[in-house]
Amino acid sequence: MSSQSPKSAVNDTFVYPEMFYITGFHDMPFAYCFYIFLIIVYIFTVIFNTSLIVLIYIEESLHNAKYFAVFHLAIADVCTTTAVIPKLTETFIFNSHFISYKACLADMFFVHFFSSMQSLSLAILAYDRFIAICFPLRYHNINTNSRMVIIILSVWLFSAVMTSATVLLITKLSFCQSTEVNSYFCDHGPVYRLACNDFYLNLVIGFADIALLLFAPLAFILISYVAIGFTLLKITTAEGRQKALKTCTSHIILVAIFYVPLAFTYVASQFANFHTNTRILNNTLSATLPPMVNPIIYTIKTEEVMSSIKKLYKRRKVKHYFNNKNKMFCMGTECI
Repeated sequence: MSSQSPKSAVNDTFVYPEMFYITGFHDMPFAYCFYIFLIIVYIFTVIFNTSLIVLIYIEESLHNAKYFAVFHLAIADVCTTTAVIPKLTETFIFNSHFISYKACLADMFFVHFFSSMQSLSLAILAYDRFIAICFPLRYHNINTNSRMVIIILSVWLFSAVMTSATVLLITKLSFCQSTEVNSYFCDHGPVYRLACNDFYLNLVIGFADIALLLFAPLAFILISYVAIGFTLLKITTAEGRQKALKTCTSHIILVAIFYVPLAFTYVASQFANFHTNTRILNNTLSATLPPMVNPIIYTIKTEEVMSSIKKLYKRRKVKHYFNNKNKMFCMGTECI
């Protein structure tokens, strides 16, 4: 395929290709069914997360630090799937495999940036649960709304700096041979390995990204739950322990859904060679399914959200009832 690649543009020292070719799946049966499945996932992801965002925005009882973090996770979920699925389906359903050099860099930035935001958002939620259970009497003093906003903005800045540095280092590479990207998007690893000059710095920052944006948040989450576990052991009543643990179940499920497939891919790939289709399928599902499932789990498993939905439904029902009453009254008295 490399022999058919577009001509490269020479810029003094570095050789930049005009286009990259996204290979995607290799002869995978029923691939089109998978792409249609992803479109359905995207539609439901946007609907579910937008509904949760609107609910948190309009319901004053949810205007607290915890739900600022949930609001942030919902935004990250929508942005992640928007960065992945529309471009992926356009590439493979409409057979548009070529992507320009600059568009490839932009694609790389947004997919990696928002994926890292998902990971860091789960760490923020773990911090919230840690403070709530380990320091319950000081929770509202420690975890204020303004402090949560600062934490969220800091996370965005940190992720943006790391991802920008990763993408900028790609511009220091020359691509004078193959331009086939063996992935479903302009993935950092498959792209820098195509370079014909030294890519050691790209390798280093790739490991740094995985360590700081994936495994460091996971380590923080695990440590926070170890501390939560010790705190739960100190609670004398079984009812108290169960009540405290219940507030964590939603978050634990989200962590498992997001991290287990990714951790398996990164760790197992060090010991065995995965087929390209297996790696792409796992990474695609890891990037697209958790954003759809997250708002469902938070809605079903969280009492505050369910209570807010019920209150909102009752308010709408009462408003509808009085509107109908007013219409009937106006019809009886011929008012306009």
